[in-house]
Amino acid sequence: MELPAALRSAVDQMLSGEPLERIAKASAILSDRYRREVRDGRFHIDDALAAKAYLATRLPATFAAVRAALGMVEEVAPDFAPTSLIDLGCGPGTALWAAADTWASLATAEMVEASGAIRGVGDTLSRSLQVKSRWQAGDVTAKIPTLPPADLVTLAYVLDELPPSTIASVTQKLWSLTKGMLVIIEPGTPAGWQRILAARDTLRGVGAHLVAPCAHSHDCPIVAPDWCHFSRRVARSRVHRLAKGAEVPWEDEKYIFIAAAREPVERSGSRILVPPRVNGGVGRVKLCRPDGIAAERTISKRDGDAFKALRRADWGDLLHEEVQG
Repeated sequence: MELPAALRSAVDQMLSGEPLERIAKASAILSDRYRREVRDGRFHIDDALAAKAYLATRLPATFAAVRAALGMVEEVAPDFAPTSLIDLGCGPGTALWAAADTWASLATAEMVEASGAIRGVGDTLSRSLQVKSRWQAGDVTAKIPTLPPADLVTLAYVLDELPPSTIASVTQKLWSLTKGMLVIIEPGTPAGWQRILAARDTLRGVGAHLVAPCAHSHDCPIVAPDWCHFSRRVARSRVHRLAKGAEVPWEDEKYIFIAAAREPVERSGSRILVPPRVNGGVGRVKLCRPDGIAAERTISKRDGDAFKALRRADWGDLLHEEVQG
């Protein structure tokens, strides 16, 4: 996956003239903070240089993850056509760009971000979009502006910066602002999955209807040390590769999310939890099934359409043709 052309152009223009050495150094510091999930009271992105480092090295991957998550929502809820968005902890507007790329119906967005440095960058980038957006200061764990509920509410890569004890209250705050669909995305790590589980349990408790990626609304059947996550391959630009000191032209971004709706959404099929393995006439795949069970299935050529569907399927897809029993 690549950034939309308008976003790529706006990012390139913003990075133009910035020495690569400065971006690489700031990127290393930023990546270390994200990797170690540092919570020391400071913003990860606390100045203009850190903001540019984020654009160069993290934006492509986070965009890919958010866009993939919204794509799963779109697949399960094809009639959902949001016109309004609230994105809390919005950073440079990653979810705004991903939502606009997913739904042409999107017209307005309320963007709330505590860090002035990255908020200013996001405001500038958003001028290349047709969506009318308003950018405001606010902290999802403290005070946010008074906002009318929106069709779509997003929180992307934010819970990992918050104390775990705040997840339930933050999720409830998000849900109170949601008219249609709430989507929360986190890094696809064991810790990220635990945070999504906490948000999932809170949403079930307030009567939300789970949409994706779960194939059901039962207790999560996955048990640690296993964890639920997906992956998206991201194309690296030249600046991206040089800033990270990387040689390969791509990277894999692992992510996990939960999407919940005000109204029930008809779900069908089983979610593929790991890359399917097909060897000759036999395929093996781990599925999260509508009955609340996660189990590995073996499907062979003798299973006809089920085997054909598996050969076309990928990690994270819904498998609608499944052998039962």
